[in-house]
Amino acid sequence: MRYVYEVYKEMNFSKAARNLYISQPSLSAAVKKEEKQIGFPIFDRSCNPIQLTELGREYIRAVETIMDVENGFQNYVNDMQELKSGSLSIGGTNLFASYVLPPLLSRFTEKFPAIHIDLVEASTSELTEKLYAGTLDLLIDNQALDASVYGSEFFCEEHLLLAVPARFPQNEHVRNYALTASDIREDRHLSSRIPPVPLNTFEDAPFLLLKSGNDTRTRAEKICLNSGHFIPKIKLETEQQITAYNLSRYGMGVSFCGDILIRHVPEEESLLFYKLDNQDASRDVYFYYRRNRYQPLAVREFLKIVPQTDRKINP
Repeated sequence: MRYVYEVYKEMNFSKAARNLYISQPSLSAAVKKEEKQIGFPIFDRSCNPIQLTELGREYIRAVETIMDVENGFQNYVNDMQELKSGSLSIGGTNLFASYVLPPLLSRFTEKFPAIHIDLVEASTSELTEKLYAGTLDLLIDNQALDASVYGSEFFCEEHLLLAVPARFPQNEHVRNYALTASDIREDRHLSSRIPPVPLNTFEDAPFLLLKSGNDTRTRAEKICLNSGHFIPKIKLETEQQITAYNLSRYGMGVSFCGDILIRHVPEEESLLFYKLDNQDASRDVYFYYRRNRYQPLAVREFLKIVPQTDRKINP
């Protein structure tokens, strides 16, 4: 079963054999023996790289279910050892993996140095799949996940702001609304005394939005439509919020950035920030875990550390 799964992960017999420290002929023989016992091929070898057959896909789903059960039992055993061994797999997008998780993981490893940490950085959709499959223990994200499938632990509230290149002429019309990165670090954007910008001031400006399906993209379009009564003119789409921010730094367009990001990156004089008047400009950040799955002690101990951390996520 594990031999077949290794071939599935690599989609290559040679690489899988090296990972398993056995010869390729031995691996091929083992897989063929399993296929013979089943009565159907697991892999379509006529393709390059090889692919799973229809039955092979179902076989892999069954293997992952078995491995999930085995991992659950092993986690229970590790708990009995009082965290003298074990692992914690936690995932986040570039923003969270780069700026939010490091201080939390540092505090955790100081307390439990024997626990192996696996930090996974990927897109929200990829990480959610891993969390569902059981290969990830925790996921931190600002996108709401199905509450019937995933449990959650609140971490902080994030506020989206408009990031505009300082040289854009539209800034002259709303100069009194402009905020600097220093203002954001001092939480001035959270004050009721700071007014939200008239968003339609920027309806003719080029926008840098994240790709469709991303929560920030969805919120940005709603904010423009509901508060500014316009559809943004998209100049470029990006995968990550930090990419859009950096493109704005170089004057390519207007972007939507969270205060988590602005607090952590170096202060940038080439950008001005504006408060937004829309409920979609605020969202909660949660740590998610799969419901109805045994939670290792390492996960529970990590979540105990979360409330001790500054919720504003200051650097």
